[in-house]
Amino acid sequence: MSASCSDLMSALDALSPVDGRYQAAAAPLRGLLAERALVLERIRIEAQWLLHVAAAVPQLPGAHFSPAVGECARQLASAPEPAAAEAVKSIEARINHDVKAVEYYVREQLARAGAADATLELVHFGCTSEDINNLSYARLLQAARVALLGTLDARGVELTELAHRYADMPMPARTHGQPASPTTLGKELANFAARLRRAQRRWSAVSILGKWNGAVGNFNAHVLALPAVDWPAVSRAFVSSMALEYNPWTTQIEPHDWIGEYCDALAAVNVVLIDLARDLWGYISLGYLRQRAHEGEVGSSTMPHKVNPIDFENAEGNCGVANALLRHFAEKLPLSRWQRDLTDSTVLRNLGVALAHALIAWSALGRGLAKIEADRKRMAADLDAAWEVLAEAVQTVLRAAGVPGGYERLRELTRGRAIDAAAFAAFVETLPLAQSEKARLKALRPADYVGLAAQLARQV
Repeated sequence: MSASCSDLMSALDALSPVDGRYQAAAAPLRGLLAERALVLERIRIEAQWLLHVAAAVPQLPGAHFSPAVGECARQLASAPEPAAAEAVKSIEARINHDVKAVEYYVREQLARAGAADATLELVHFGCTSEDINNLSYARLLQAARVALLGTLDARGVELTELAHRYADMPMPARTHGQPASPTTLGKELANFAARLRRAQRRWSAVSILGKWNGAVGNFNAHVLALPAVDWPAVSRAFVSSMALEYNPWTTQIEPHDWIGEYCDALAAVNVVLIDLARDLWGYISLGYLRQRAHEGEVGSSTMPHKVNPIDFENAEGNCGVANALLRHFAEKLPLSRWQRDLTDSTVLRNLGVALAHALIAWSALGRGLAKIEADRKRMAADLDAAWEVLAEAVQTVLRAAGVPGGYERLRELTRGRAIDAAAFAAFVETLPLAQSEKARLKALRPADYVGLAAQLARQV
């Protein structure tokens, strides 16, 4: 392994598998949702607000500052140094307030650049901590969604390709676990590709909101300090500049309804993928799908022959963990006593954990999809052993011909019984149908009775 000894020790000592066993799989989100990312985003918001309020309310003392101070503010607003997070945490250790520590850090940096006292007083002007926090989380979740959608897109492409590849491959279907009218493997995969695409659209469409209106959402301090300024317009422009939807009706906190919707929609994506993982696991168990073995990989500690469907099991398990958290977020975060309580703070810090488990699951699913191959012979053998599934076809032909009691005829022949080709042909010969219809039914095989499955699979 390329990781250093210290990295290995860190992974071995991690309480969460997100930062331990699955450290590499979760890496794409670490720069977006880890504590460092949150601290750096808070710095950006503080600095961006300074620049915005100085431009929007030029009559404020300190709104006009030197090029050096402006450059420092723009640097903090766009790309603060990664080490800034450690500096902020050092301040926090002294004052025991995470957002105030960010304000002090920004002020220190601007002071070093030569900012006047009046300019320093514009840092955090009119703000409550939740003004900084809600925009920070909004932007982080916005960026995380973009990153995760890339992985989700890849799974959708893979499912679509498999659906097209196996569009014509007949497969036994099962309803209630029992043999049912046949389908094709491609059509079953197309179902999941379509469901995933719909769930993905729903998640993508969740609007990300932001608020910027002070201690209880009324611009109390803003209006008292400068009553002539159109503070809602200033606030709306600031939130909108970050590609967020402005929410003017809030308490101290943005109500988090959108985060609840975001988490619920993401959990719905995972539900589709759990269903997929379980079905593919089942098809592997039945022998309809084979998994390509990887050189050197061990499937069991005692049974050397095994190639276990571990990727689909991993995907199911991690989607489940993610959804346990996501469902809690969706139900808890929109709830806050009166104008605010602090229960959302510790919950919000776990957003990255939930999204990381989702990413781990989706990555495992991708590995599993890359390994599977259809076993045409196994599926064909099962189809050929289930002639009773043609009962639906025959009774529907009888209905179409106006023959009464078609369903009951087939029920007597097939219910709870297996029949073969000869028994099927003999039964068809007894039916009150034209010889041409009898010949058409006798020529039917279970593998032929797939309806428009292939066409539907190709259309996904």
